[in-house]
Amino acid sequence: MTKYRAVKVTTEYGTFDSKGEASRYAELMILQRVGQIKDVRRQVVFELLPAFQCAGRKERAITYVADFVYTNSRGESVVEDFKGFKTDVYKLKRKMFLSKFPQFVFLETGVKTEKSPLIRLSKKGGKP
Repeated sequence: MTKYRAVKVTTEYGTFDSKGEASRYAELMILQRVGQIKDVRRQVVFELLPAFQCAGRKERAITYVADFVYTNSRGESVVEDFKGFKTDVYKLKRKMFLSKFPQFVFLETGVKTEKSPLIRLSKKGGKP
C-alpha cells in the first residue's frame, strides 16, 4: 500500500498501481475489442523538459508518465490518467503536459471525478 492507500494489483493484463487503474484498463480493453478505440498503450513516457547542464551540474529531464494512451473513434490521440489523489507534482506536470502537447486530448479518470467517468481537460488543437 502506498501513502495514498493505493494497493498494487496484478491482473491478466499486468501489474497496476491501483485496483481502479486495473479496472479502467480492463474497460479500455473492452472498448478496443468492440472497435471504439484502438492502439491502447500503458505507461507512456513524455519528456516535459529535457536534461540540461547548469553551472557544470547535470540536471535530469522532467518526464510525465501517462497511465494510458490510445486513439479514439474520431482519430484523436488520447492521454488518460487514472487518479485517486492529485498531488502537487501531478498538478504541475499536468499543466506542463497540456502546454507542451496540445495536440492530445487529455482525460482524467478516477474515484474523485464528477458524475461522468471521463473529464475532458483539453481537446485536440485548442482549449476545452
